[in-house]
Amino acid sequence: MHLTEEEATRYDRQMRLWGIEAQQRMRNATILVIRLRGVATEAIKNMVLAGIGKLVVVDGENVSEEDLGAGFFFRDADVGLKRLDAAKSRIESLNPLVTVDTITDASASDSQRLESIIQKVDLVCVTDGSRDELISINEICRRHQKPFYTGGTYGLIGYIFCDLLSHEYLAPDRTASKEQPKTLKTTVFYPPLTSSLRHRWSGLTKRQTKEVNPALYFAVIAIWQFQSQHGHLPNDVSQVDELEKICNLLIAEADVNKQVLTAEPRQLIESLSTTANHEFSPICAIVGGMLAQDILKALGGREPPIANFFVFDGNTGGGTVCRLNMP
Repeated sequence: MHLTEEEATRYDRQMRLWGIEAQQRMRNATILVIRLRGVATEAIKNMVLAGIGKLVVVDGENVSEEDLGAGFFFRDADVGLKRLDAAKSRIESLNPLVTVDTITDASASDSQRLESIIQKVDLVCVTDGSRDELISINEICRRHQKPFYTGGTYGLIGYIFCDLLSHEYLAPDRTASKEQPKTLKTTVFYPPLTSSLRHRWSGLTKRQTKEVNPALYFAVIAIWQFQSQHGHLPNDVSQVDELEKICNLLIAEADVNKQVLTAEPRQLIESLSTTANHEFSPICAIVGGMLAQDILKALGGREPPIANFFVFDGNTGGGTVCRLNMP
């Protein structure tokens, strides 16, 4: 489907940035977002304003008082209502040209029902999911050749992971002259989440390991394992020792350069033990904004998306990309 005159007018400025073909690919895309919390709120805002074709959101939870901090689609009076019932009209008002469908019934989380939903969309984005849920949905996406993204926050730490299967994008031709720049179609192959989590770090030099800052990555992975074992996130200082033990075991198994990291910083573990269960609006805004930006990159095919695990540290305001088991 080609852009209408109204769409061309609305998206004129951004089409000057990434081109009409990229805008048309966004316009024709249907994106599924699972779970409407702080990161998803920011990502949805940016994707809808950019002009995707259709947004499908799945969330059966009610608005809680905690949701009001990072969920700007919600108001005080919405507490107790279904999140999507409260947010749908506000999402639609951002851009009337985007179709918004919401699914609030509990059966949507059933694997068969979810698989039928995934088959009808072009890209899947799961936010604030557990490790086991992410692996399961990633496997469904792989069966049906659907690109997969996930993102979330644990207090001041945020992450993004993507599995884009076999992805094509335009890269600058380094052999061309500066006066006549050219681009080449490049293909990159992404591994699933299960394979990425088995990545070994032994191939990196001391300098390369430092640049990646693996402590953040292993903090996220340790939280996933803790949640898988206990059914909930760490929520007080009594769980510091257990979380630290999990983290250090993961570091040892991954064979991280011992000159850089032999044990997870105790201060980071203590902070996560008390804040992982909470959302902070600025962290959600940054991670959600980057998540949306990368999804739009993947749809547009003009720039390389992340490869393939991004971690953000709200304590320093910096982030790093870990290339996990990618060729």
